Amino acid sequence: MIVERLRGVDRVSVQELVEATESSDMTIRRDLDFLAAQGVLKRVHGGAVPAMASGVEPPYSLRAQAAVAAKRAIARAAVEHIHDGETIVLDSGTTALEVAKLLHDRAVTVMPLSLHVAHELADAPRIRLLMPGGEARRGELALVGPLTVASLRALRFDLAVLSPCAFSLDAGLTAFDLGDAEVKQEAMAVAARSMVLADGAKWDRAALAYVCPADYPDLIITDPTAPEDQRTLLAQRGVLVEVAALEDAS
Repeated sequence: MIVERLRGVDRVSVQELVEATESSDMTIRRDLDFLAAQGVLKRVHGGAVPAMASGVEPPYSLRAQAAVAAKRAIARAAVEHIHDGETIVLDSGTTALEVAKLLHDRAVTVMPLSLHVAHELADAPRIRLLMPGGEARRGELALVGPLTVASLRALRFDLAVLSPCAFSLDAGLTAFDLGDAEVKQEAMAVAARSMVLADGAKWDRAALAYVCPADYPDLIITDPTAPEDQRTLLAQRGVLVEVAALEDAS
């Protein structure tokens, strides 16, 4: 039952499994530990997430349908930190696309690192759109390679908005693709400040390519499912951590 539940969601909690099975807290934790040892899932604070191979990237179409409410809430919180007149480099992740949807009427300059984001902003009347060079990754349409890096190095931005593939206190920000990780690193290097958008399903995970330490960004915006103890630890390290309120929260 635990395995079946994890096939349809990004995270299960010990409490919900206790209620669903009418088993004890100790029994559920023991079962989760057993399944983690078999590589079926990964234990996280208060529950478990599906095991994720660090070198296998889920298709963009599937990621675009996952945690939609959380991503939209994070995007709403993110645009509150974007001011008219600013120059922004906007990442290629699905959460960054949600940010782009909210920027249509804003007077900002944006360099998109994805053709998905570029298409979203192409007809925005007040957006100044700066297109980098580079190779569009098949399926992802994220822009990578030496031309993209060169485009970034030629400019300076007020803000880099990043949406990493995975995030953890130990592994930091990570990406599945080596070229994507390089572009993310360069975006942060040429921006005065950096904002990371990571919904709770991305926490306690690691992908293949290292981007930066967990405490490097100036601001991390997440949702209420992100582990509270880790949010506290990041705040103690000097990172501003903001929890976006979901629309249906009351």
